[in-house]
Amino acid sequence: MLVAGQALGLVSYGLGVYCFFQRDDRKLKIFMFILQFNNCLHFALLGAPTAVLSSFLAVIRTALSLKTSSRLVAWLFIGVSLLLGGWLAERWYDWLPVIGACIGTYALFCLTGIRMRLAFLVGASFWLANNVAVGSIGGTLLEVTLISVNSSTIVRLWLAQRRDAGNQPRG
Repeated sequence: MLVAGQALGLVSYGLGVYCFFQRDDRKLKIFMFILQFNNCLHFALLGAPTAVLSSFLAVIRTALSLKTSSRLVAWLFIGVSLLLGGWLAERWYDWLPVIGACIGTYALFCLTGIRMRLAFLVGASFWLANNVAVGSIGGTLLEVTLISVNSSTIVRLWLAQRRDAGNQPRG
C-alpha cells in the first residue's frame, strides 16, 4: 500500500505542476479538481485521515468554485473543514492540511488572479509541512515545486499587468 500511495503522490506531483502553470483561473481550477481527487487516494494509502478529509472537501469545493464565487459557500466549507478536522485530528500536525485547505478555499471562492495565487502560496506552506510530517515523497516534491511554479506564474501575471497598463491610452 505504501508503494502505491507514494506512486499516487508522484502522479499528484505531475498534475500539480501542470495545474499551477495555468494562467487561466478556470483551467487552474479544473486541474486542481483532478489533483485533489488523486490526493484523496494518495493520502488514504498513506493513512493520513485529515489530509484525506481536506483533499475530499477540496474536490467538492473546487468543483463548486467553477460555478460560484460565493463567500457564503467559502465560509461554509471553512467551517466544515475546521469542524471535521477537529474531530479527526489526533496530533498537532493533523491541523496542517486543514489550515492549508481553509486558505485554499478562501482563495478559490473569494480571490482571483495574483491574489488567489498568493493565497495558494501560503496554503502550500501548510501542505508542505503536512507532507513532510506524513512522509509523502510526491506531496513534498509537489509543494516545493508548486511554490516555485506558482511564484513564477505570479511574476509573469504581474509583468503582463504592467505591460498591459503601459499599453493603455492616456487620457
